[in-house]
Amino acid sequence: MKERAGLRQKYNTGTLQIMLLPAVVLIFIYSYVPMFGLLMAFQDYLPALGVFRSPWVGLQNFKILFSMLEFIRGLRNTVFIAGCKIVLGIVVPVVFALLLNEVRNRLVQRGIQTLIYLPHFISWILFAGILRDMLSPSTGIVNAALARLGSEPVFFLGSNATFPWVIIFSDIWKEFGYGTIIYLAALTGIDPTLYEVAYVDGANRWKQLLHITLPGITPIIVLMTTLSVGNIFNAGFDQIFNLYAPVVYETGDILDTLLYRMGLINMRFSISAAAGMMKSVVSLVLILLSYRIAYKTTGYRVL
Repeated sequence: MKERAGLRQKYNTGTLQIMLLPAVVLIFIYSYVPMFGLLMAFQDYLPALGVFRSPWVGLQNFKILFSMLEFIRGLRNTVFIAGCKIVLGIVVPVVFALLLNEVRNRLVQRGIQTLIYLPHFISWILFAGILRDMLSPSTGIVNAALARLGSEPVFFLGSNATFPWVIIFSDIWKEFGYGTIIYLAALTGIDPTLYEVAYVDGANRWKQLLHITLPGITPIIVLMTTLSVGNIFNAGFDQIFNLYAPVVYETGDILDTLLYRMGLINMRFSISAAAGMMKSVVSLVLILLSYRIAYKTTGYRVL
């Protein structure tokens, strides 16, 4: 019987491994094979010669990259926009989930939850069109409201002062519903008897929030923050590419849009590969550090 059970277990394990094989093959082809293209970062890449025959230049491309004013500007814009998105992308969903959790009418709660979650399913192409119509200086609903208040029209998408904030807040508007659902799910995992005991002991809603609710969802907050830190160099290519213009390059041009123009339009493949490699390495280091900090501070582990 033990032999049969062992054979059956091996058979089931082998079946699961075979089921995983197509996914592993696809990941290898589309995620690992392209990594050989990183060789271009150390070459003066020429398409006619290919990756293996192009002349080797060592770290010359990285020296050129860090001497480019456009790269320094894009790096600054990327860190600022992505950093604001990470911070607000944690704070806003947590606050909204806590507020929504206080709504006792479940029908109203679910209705609000559905409404705030819907923008998550809209592509940035469509969402950018909506934003352009809303923020138009001549026909936009936002400037119409400002005109009624006696203010002059504001060209939100054409001003270096306002463009980064439009990017940040529109991203939060689009995605905070998804984060809210995650934190609401975490709130349902808190033992209700803790609130009952706290109420008997005289704790008001504020103290229950501080001593029960927030500690109860802290592991999820730590996890979401840890996963977000690795995106410090990803400020949202799809979003910015569909909204920006040369007039706002000063504050709106990020690394991804800069690399798109350098690599695919200007065909500076080696410089683009060097920048992409730098992004990946720094992001990897940051996410490893964030995992380490999360373990040291809260004892949280992903695995």
